[in-house]
Amino acid sequence: MGFSGIFDNRVLWVPALTGMLAQLFKFFLYYLRDGRPDVRWFIRTGGMPSSHSATVMALSTMVGLKEGFNSALFGVTLIISFIIMYDAAGVRRAAGKQAEVINRMIDELQIEHRIREERLRELLGHTPLEVFVGAFMGVAIALLIGV
Repeated sequence: MGFSGIFDNRVLWVPALTGMLAQLFKFFLYYLRDGRPDVRWFIRTGGMPSSHSATVMALSTMVGLKEGFNSALFGVTLIISFIIMYDAAGVRRAAGKQAEVINRMIDELQIEHRIREERLRELLGHTPLEVFVGAFMGVAIALLIGV
C-alpha cells in the first residue's frame, strides 16, 4: 500500500493544478493591467479569478466524475465548496473593506500623532464575479483534463 498511489490520484492533482493555474492567470491578468510583473500574485489572496473557488469546484467536479454526481461524497464536497465560496465573497471581502477603513484611520493618525502602525492588507476576499469566474474555471478545467 503506502503513498505511491498519491501520484496517480487525479481527484487530488487536478484541483491542485487548477488552483495553481488560477494563480498563474491572476499573475498575467494583473501584469497586463499594471504593466509590470508582481510575483506576489502567485500566492496572494483576492483578485480575479478566485483560486479558492476554482480549486474547490474542480474538486467537487472530480469527485462527481469519479464517484457519481448522486453520491454522498459529491454532495459533501459541493456543500463545502459553496461554504468556501460564500466565505470568500462575504466574510473575507467584508474583512478587506474593514481593513480599508482602518488603514485610512492609521494614515490620519500617522500624520497627526506620528504613530507607526503597519497598514493592513485590504485585498482579502472576492467580488461575486471573481468567485463565479473561479468556480466556472474549476469546473471547466476538471471536465477538460479530469476525465
